[in-house]
Amino acid sequence: MNKTALITGATSGIGQATARILAKNNYQIILCGRREDRLAELKKELSEFTEVCTLSFDVRDKKAVFESISSLPEAFSKIDVLINNAGNAHGLDSIQNGDLDDWDAMIDINVKGLLYVSKAIIPKMIEQKSGHIVNIGSIAGKEVYPNGNVYCASKHAVDALNQAMRMDLNQYGIRVGAIHPGMVETEFSEVRFKGDIERAANVYNGIEALQPEDIADIIHFVVSRPYHVNIADLIVYPTAQASATILKRDI
Repeated sequence: MNKTALITGATSGIGQATARILAKNNYQIILCGRREDRLAELKKELSEFTEVCTLSFDVRDKKAVFESISSLPEAFSKIDVLINNAGNAHGLDSIQNGDLDDWDAMIDINVKGLLYVSKAIIPKMIEQKSGHIVNIGSIAGKEVYPNGNVYCASKHAVDALNQAMRMDLNQYGIRVGAIHPGMVETEFSEVRFKGDIERAANVYNGIEALQPEDIADIIHFVVSRPYHVNIADLIVYPTAQASATILKRDI
């Protein structure tokens, strides 16, 4: 039987690209996301290569997370790989000008959502004494930049949780690791700037940013290593980026 991978935030960006590459490499796929139309469209596309199941829920909704994952059909109940990809940034304000709703959204999705999904799946992995959890962090979890405050704090939490998961789950033979991308050209900036497409586009001006497929390719590499190999912590920048604030723009 093919291995089964559950991917959160699968309807766009890194999650969508990861679903595609894993489907083409003999993984059964559980697509998780909020947008049912996109889930259905991606399922149709990937069903050419593998078996696909979709779960529509918001990772912030604790009840929906546990009900959705417990509803998986038998053929998808043994989860070998969990990709904790769902995440977001809202706003780019100084701490004194921050929007409380933005703060809640980032903490609820980036931290609590990751915890809820992991909590729903880890017992299954403990029972089978195998599994691989890949947490998608950010360079914002390794450094802080001006006006990044709560987003950076949420991704620092992902970094800490990744390390703690690896320690706590070591005795059960479960692999845990994180990938921390720098600038990736996705819907990320459009969400951060609340639909301001022009402002979002300016983020990538003069930069050959990472593409979702670049990170998906790395995720596939990580999960396909021999089982005694665990890639625990990986930072990925585009060549034009040296840190969150140091960029070589060709403009």
